[in-house]
Amino acid sequence: MARLALTLGCWNYDRTRALADGTVRPDGIDLNYLTMPVEETFFRMARFKEFDVAEMSLSSYTVSLHSEARPFIAIPVFPSRFFRHASIYINKQAGIREPSDLIGKRVGNPEYQMTAPVWIRGILSEHHGVPVDSVQYWIGGEEEPNRIEKIKLDLPANIKVAPIGPGKTLAQMLRDGEIDAFYTARKPSTFDTAPDRVGRLFENFVVVEKDYYRTTGIFPIMHTVVIRRDIYEANRWVAQALNKAFGEAQRLTYEDLKETAALKAMLPWAHAHIEEAVRDLGEDYWSYGFDKNRPVLETFLRYHHEQGLSKRRLQPEDLFAPETLESFKI
Repeated sequence: MARLALTLGCWNYDRTRALADGTVRPDGIDLNYLTMPVEETFFRMARFKEFDVAEMSLSSYTVSLHSEARPFIAIPVFPSRFFRHASIYINKQAGIREPSDLIGKRVGNPEYQMTAPVWIRGILSEHHGVPVDSVQYWIGGEEEPNRIEKIKLDLPANIKVAPIGPGKTLAQMLRDGEIDAFYTARKPSTFDTAPDRVGRLFENFVVVEKDYYRTTGIFPIMHTVVIRRDIYEANRWVAQALNKAFGEAQRLTYEDLKETAALKAMLPWAHAHIEEAVRDLGEDYWSYGFDKNRPVLETFLRYHHEQGLSKRRLQPEDLFAPETLESFKI
């Protein structure tokens, strides 16, 4: 019987490598794995729906659920997670010494709806007393001019968002003091090229992020995996087939990272990092699945609603194919 041919747009993660090289094959599916930077995957999927399956920004996907078309449906697989305290950059001449100093400042975001800034704004508001509407947001390209929001937004009047000028980039504006701070996913180039002018708000970010995890139990989810809804509706079984396959590929990576006879990652103290992650976050420190991640998803959806990106506050169950929320028992 013929297998269903599906194209997947995704980056080349260690946790998805077994899908890319064919070591793991989803049940009933021939997977054409296209490797691209996340910005390209997100843009092409959100704007043109080019792929049958794709890694997608959790925020962009959540925004899409408020459209009439609802073009995608997700599975509870999270290829990217990231503590984001390290991703708050400042101009060192802007007088920002602590989070409260951000109030009233000019803050860059590549896109207001990006997942990383959603988490950053939420964390700053909930844990550091920086209300979401207490700054002016400037959006545009981080390293290249003329980036726009992938998805049209309708924000409340109290949230001020404006595009930067043509020919401008946020990395340069941060260096030159045209913006005071920058919430982003990628480290801006000027952090390395102009270290006298660009720094991090939390220089000891590892300590801060570990304390945040001990306090909240949250390891922020950045990306999920979505299926085009027309593909899913015609083949409901693909959601669970893909869910199982991503899980198996991740299991193999867990095993690789535990190997001590010869290191499989180019990190001299990888074994120490793994032992530390297990000690601090538990054996399944990069968990997939719905139940384990409900508190993280609830927090994200609350932030998304508070920041004007969700017209109503969604529940975690609203995000995923129902077939992936339960499993059979023997």
